[in-house]
Amino acid sequence: MLYKQWHDMHLSQLMLGTVQLGLDYGVANRSGRPSYEEARDIIACAYDGGVNCLDTAAAYGDSEEVIGRALADLGLSDKIAIVTKVAWIPRESIDGGKAREFVERSIVTSLKRLRLETLPICLFHREEDAECMDALLELKERGLIRHAGVSVMTTGATRDIIVSDQAEALQIPANLLDHSFVRQGICNLAADKGTAVFVRSIYLQGLLTMEEEAIPAGLKEEALPVIRALRSLAGQADLTLSEMALRYVLGLPGVTALLAGAEKVEQVEQNISMAAKGPLPQDLMEAVVAAVPDLPDRVIVPAMWH
Repeated sequence: MLYKQWHDMHLSQLMLGTVQLGLDYGVANRSGRPSYEEARDIIACAYDGGVNCLDTAAAYGDSEEVIGRALADLGLSDKIAIVTKVAWIPRESIDGGKAREFVERSIVTSLKRLRLETLPICLFHREEDAECMDALLELKERGLIRHAGVSVMTTGATRDIIVSDQAEALQIPANLLDHSFVRQGICNLAADKGTAVFVRSIYLQGLLTMEEEAIPAGLKEEALPVIRALRSLAGQADLTLSEMALRYVLGLPGVTALLAGAEKVEQVEQNISMAAKGPLPQDLMEAVVAAVPDLPDRVIVPAMWH
């Protein structure tokens, strides 16, 4: 397993995504949400394979509760760094001056669910909530969290957040089809500022690994030709598209860790095995970039698929 030092943390570059442990999630998910026992085994497998950080959120159903219980049962509560996210702040709370109370309630609830006294890393779940960063930093000063940041969607807002010097960590989308944050220089800017970058959506909710006939009809016209070109590149390099997808993100500049979720232990084992091989060779990285045009948001933003 590859690791990166960031502030006081020695983080594995593979981070376990856990939205699947609290919700039915993913366009390619056919097995549904794991049982508690399966979720515990997924976390144990990840840790045994060298993964020492995981990502969750207040909005992920009861993912936080499952994680808190599993870590306690496995004796890993102080061995895995948790990244969680504040619940979405209602507009009326921001406009009515109640944001601080809302943020504190969310964090106190997360601490209880996760069975922790301090959250290692806490992010706002939406970039527009970053206007309440003072509330998050105040809770950092009080010791409820150690590091604060934002999960983002757009490059313009992300650039503003980085330049503000308030966010220590970002969660961004990036994958074989979505090069927007890299092409706009966001990853390099974050690296220059010492801002951690956690990359989500590396398989684009499973779209990149689906059989062609299973790809939703609304995505086929624009996504399928590019996916076929990428699959051809992977075949020439004797790689699966899954391996190329994961190792491509490992090779992006400034990436601290990439998130990979799982509904089954076997998926965790596969991700660990692929991550151990490190980034793609530079020539293949360049071939991937050359093969992918700037795709519209309706293709690369899952929230717009429905």
